[in-house]
Amino acid sequence: MADKVTATPAALELLAEIVADHGPVLFHQSGGCCDGSSPMCYPQGEFLIGDHDVKLGEIGGAPFYISGSQYDVWKHTDLIIDVVPGRGGMFSLDNGRERRFLTRSELCALRPREAE
Repeated sequence: MADKVTATPAALELLAEIVADHGPVLFHQSGGCCDGSSPMCYPQGEFLIGDHDVKLGEIGGAPFYISGSQYDVWKHTDLIIDVVPGRGGMFSLDNGRERRFLTRSELCALRPREAE
């Protein structure tokens, strides 16, 4: 699968700060409300990737996963990870930095094979 996730320069800058403090990280995008609708950033090895999670690609060298059920809903969408003012999710490494990651999206054109 081609990368379906990119990051803005602001997101890459915040990610670099987090990696400098915590070492290698990964992202997980789940569905739902509250913290579940934000991309969560965890130290690699401290978040277990599920059998149904889908790797969308990498940003700044960090793998980016999405829950399988959420992927089914968003599979025709490219995700753009950005940064906005605010507090990150309770367990996400962007919490307490007064900036948080935010997922923006862009609808993809269907490839001929997917349109069948």
